[in-house]
Amino acid sequence: MRTLLVIALVLVPALAAAESTPAPAAGAPLKSFVPAGAAVSAAPAPERKPYGAKIVGADAIALEKLVADADALAGKTVVVEADVKAACTKKGCWMELGDAGGRKARVTFKDYGFFVPLDSTGSRARLEGVVEVKTLDKKQVEHLEAEGGKFPTKAADGSAREVRLVASGVELWRVAGG
Repeated sequence: MRTLLVIALVLVPALAAAESTPAPAAGAPLKSFVPAGAAVSAAPAPERKPYGAKIVGADAIALEKLVADADALAGKTVVVEADVKAACTKKGCWMELGDAGGRKARVTFKDYGFFVPLDSTGSRARLEGVVEVKTLDKKQVEHLEAEGGKFPTKAADGSAREVRLVASGVELWRVAGG
């Protein structure tokens, strides 16, 4: 008898609240029922796939800062998080990070020790690497272009200056809707 009383005390108020809630209009999307005070969990974070060494640096700098301060950062190890705008279509031996402002940096991999998937374009990347500023000759530019690289600011002689990161470790993941 006590069990029935307890059930009645719990269910009757919940049912009364449900009955006083208007039904959704025809064709309207249904909403999930979440009891008042219940914790609502966010969508799970996308799985990050690691390549190379574990990233040990903490705070990432923006790609904008990396590109703007490249000469001052040359030779230093940094952590960067940005979108993968292009990747080597032959082996996955490089990728280009980019942002909405058109800034970019090429990523190569320390000692040619690991590669990223050929379909990395469109992923989000977090990586740790040493900053380099390089001028590529025409032949190097043509080679990278044949693998999917882009050089919108080539010099008249076909060479191009680029900001590069030699990564010791990379994490890649897909962003929902991306």
